[in-house]
Amino acid sequence: MKKRNIAILGATGSIGTQALDVVRAFPDFLEVSVLTASSNADLLIAQALEFKPAMVVIVHESGFRKVQDALKPAGIKVFAGEEALQEVVQLPRIDIVLNAIVGAAGLKPTVAAIQQRKDIALANKETLVVAGELIMDLVKKHDVSMLPVDSEHAAIFQCLMGEEQNPVEKIYLTASGGPFRGKDRAFLSTVTKSQALKHPNWVMGAKITIDSASLMNKGLEVIEAKWLFDLAAEQIDVIVHPQSIIHSIVQFLDGSMKAQMGLPDMKLPIQHALTYPLRKANDFERFNFLDYPSLTFEQADSQTFRNLNLAYRALQEGGDRPCVLNAANEVAVAAFLADRISFLEMSELIEATLRQQNWIQKPSLSELLAIDQQARLVAQNLIG
Repeated sequence: MKKRNIAILGATGSIGTQALDVVRAFPDFLEVSVLTASSNADLLIAQALEFKPAMVVIVHESGFRKVQDALKPAGIKVFAGEEALQEVVQLPRIDIVLNAIVGAAGLKPTVAAIQQRKDIALANKETLVVAGELIMDLVKKHDVSMLPVDSEHAAIFQCLMGEEQNPVEKIYLTASGGPFRGKDRAFLSTVTKSQALKHPNWVMGAKITIDSASLMNKGLEVIEAKWLFDLAAEQIDVIVHPQSIIHSIVQFLDGSMKAQMGLPDMKLPIQHALTYPLRKANDFERFNFLDYPSLTFEQADSQTFRNLNLAYRALQEGGDRPCVLNAANEVAVAAFLADRISFLEMSELIEATLRQQNWIQKPSLSELLAIDQQARLVAQNLIG
């Protein structure tokens, strides 16, 4: 079978490095054509020397000379800057683009790749949070596949395979509950970033780990699910499942339910997206029921963890609200990690930013990009 050529955006992050583990497992089927990184020049160089892509991008231009000098003997082309991300995904040989960039910065490369009829393996949920309607319209227009990499959406995607004629009544996105499951607001008022960065089940980057601790990650996944699976907000529920074995559930009109299960290992949903529609044998660790004699479920506490309610509200209001929500959250998380605001103040900052931004019902892509920047400025000014 012909090799599948991949562009990995965000190759030095958690998803990107695990994606390269998947490539290592299938050298006869997967080949890397493009690698990109934000600023980790040393790891990008090591990855490029191992996988020999045609091109690499280092977004922060301060690392350009170092990467270029290291890769020139290997004949690997090196580019720098955000605009280069949009250019390299258009390489004719690329079959699928894995977008593992963190935040709204992943939007433009996704649009550029879709317009060139590249299939998308999407780990950048912000693409659909910010511009879900526009992105899914482009997916249909250019007849490409949008393959979810988030474990929850990959689970829903797999549960829906073969069910094209059967309407969905409801889906359940499972959440681990993060490091603060069961805690009250008095406890949360004093938590530190080191506590928030200790996820009980998953190994992720700092931004996503904080989002998981605040339940914003689940809120963003609700918005993402709405666009991926063409659902109303009322059809998407969140349940806390501390063991993280059932990755999500689909309920059909007759009341029957399908769940996708497995160990909390992102390599499996990454592999599913990169090798779809094939299921290829691997040597990843297998789930053993006897190791998990009890699987439990709880209602998500959206009163204590207000970010989940804010995300549902943004989804229901529609228009530019999810874009503003996401921009304000990115600023809030960065401020929390920089010890500028407290854990609970993240929600307050997001809500205040939403109040100060005028609602736009059907923004264009250019308007959404402007709204994103304006919301960031508002949030920064609110921090002071």
